Amino acid sequence: MQLCPQAIVTNSSKDQYSKYSRWVTEIIASKVPLFEKASIDEFYIDLSGMDKFFGVSQYAKELRETIRKETGLPISCGLSSARFISKMATNEAKPNGFLEIPHGKEKEFLWPMGIEKINGVGKQTEQHLKSFGIYTIEDIAKTPKEHLEKIAGKWGESLWNKSQGIGSTAIATDWEQKSMSHENTFDTDHTDIDFLHKELVRLTERTAYSLREDEKLTGCVTVKIRYSDFETTSRQETVDYTALDDVLIAKVKDLFNKSLQKGRPVRLLGVRFSQFIPITMQMSLFENNIEKLNLYKAIDDIKDRFGAKLVSKAVTSQLKENDNEFTTKHNKKKKAE
Repeated sequence: MQLCPQAIVTNSSKDQYSKYSRWVTEIIASKVPLFEKASIDEFYIDLSGMDKFFGVSQYAKELRETIRKETGLPISCGLSSARFISKMATNEAKPNGFLEIPHGKEKEFLWPMGIEKINGVGKQTEQHLKSFGIYTIEDIAKTPKEHLEKIAGKWGESLWNKSQGIGSTAIATDWEQKSMSHENTFDTDHTDIDFLHKELVRLTERTAYSLREDEKLTGCVTVKIRYSDFETTSRQETVDYTALDDVLIAKVKDLFNKSLQKGRPVRLLGVRFSQFIPITMQMSLFENNIEKLNLYKAIDDIKDRFGAKLVSKAVTSQLKENDNEFTTKHNKKKKAE
């Protein structure tokens, strides 16, 4: 601000990002047979076979218009025969446009572009290829595949295939169907709130570790409570996408406090995360301090190298982790939402 006092600084609206992301997801889920949510604001949609009943191009345009009208959001869309071409077409359609690359026109679209337009080609790779006289995607296409492999290693074949318009059409449909959880069954039932809170912190910390290990952000938190008479309750709420211990611990404690029937002995506690999206760089949209995520990842690395028990929060240090006190279950499973 000292260097640029005229800059206009606005705060992020992370709750709105999550709200609109889910809104768009619901619209797409109701309109198409297969789709993948690649990030908070990016989707891949498979319309294969729908040309028998609808014009695919017209259907994609109508879907885009539906999203625009219902949410008020601008949306750019690319339609083609391969994921990477659709991504590139979407980039070219920005802002708020639609671009279709018909079958057979892939090379016509790709070849004039600079190599930096290919997703994954960073500055270093760009400069390396240019040092061999490769500036455009057409240059890649006209370079023998064997020579490209010598220049770019294993990625050479992928670059050559992309230059020919050859790419994957696969859609990952389980992006939002996985859940992960940890739960503890106690040998002795507990009514001590302080103890139960500490246990929730430990469970949340372990599950968040698994979340970051899978490079995911969670959008839904569930707390499970089983009482001494085996009556079991669970409560869940959506959250702004996150992978940070402190944010998740606060939500878990809030759900527990809302659900607990005070005075009843507790036999089991469980914490579950679901509704995932890839972590990529989306974290920066939701958290003011990306360094916090990097800190947790650094702690994760220490646990990986020296053991999970070496680093833990002070609040959980008094809890003894041994098989005589409880049974731990770690579940990573597909679950239909």
